[in-house]
Amino acid sequence: MPTYRIDIAYDGTAFRGYAGNAGVRTVQGELEAAIAIATGSGPDTEVAGRTDAGVHARHNVVRLVLADPVDPARLQRGINAMLGPEVVATALVEVREGFSARFDAVARRYRYCIDNGLVPDPMRRWWAWHVPHPLDLAAMNEAAAAFCGEHDFASLCRRAPGRSTVRRVDEARWRRELDGEVVFDVEASSFCHQMVRSMVALCCDVGRGRVEPGRVPEILQARDRAAARGTAPPHGLTLWEVRYPE
Repeated sequence: MPTYRIDIAYDGTAFRGYAGNAGVRTVQGELEAAIAIATGSGPDTEVAGRTDAGVHARHNVVRLVLADPVDPARLQRGINAMLGPEVVATALVEVREGFSARFDAVARRYRYCIDNGLVPDPMRRWWAWHVPHPLDLAAMNEAAAAFCGEHDFASLCRRAPGRSTVRRVDEARWRRELDGEVVFDVEASSFCHQMVRSMVALCCDVGRGRVEPGRVPEILQARDRAAARGTAPPHGLTLWEVRYPE
């Protein structure tokens, strides 16, 4: 059956996440409805990253299987005409049968943005978490370094029955931009549910002096959700990139 790869970007503000959910507005629901209108058939889709409500994507990937072949450029234009600029297909190409958007991905990168000004910036209110307190980035990077490598992240995620919480993190670092925005970049082959937002919340507690950075390994080793404190708001998080083998 003809198989296509759709690279998409979206503003997650008005969606109840990516995954389809009856009775609420989701990215998958809107995308599949647009594809059905454009092609006249019900689509079979699979996504690389199932983002939560309010989370954005600069780059996510969807596998699309249809009963009949279509012109990729025409379908891309149709999707963008119906959904843009809230949801945009940045690329749409035919790929080999058997391609998996989820399982063929070798890396996923997320970015979290913090508005660290004394007063909130209205222009960032949907894209950055406002934290008006001073943040010690050196301490936050010491904490983030403890995430790197293979660990059981049960303390930093919502567990799904029967699924492992062991993940390998290849990069986790904080930086301050020239405009004062504080940015967290983290990359792994895959992530557990709410894992990145929990990392951010813990690092912010470290940055504010509430938690010593040296306690992070101990928190991970506890494998207990109660050992860490909460999750950062979803609107500061963006699925930044999904990578596949060359």
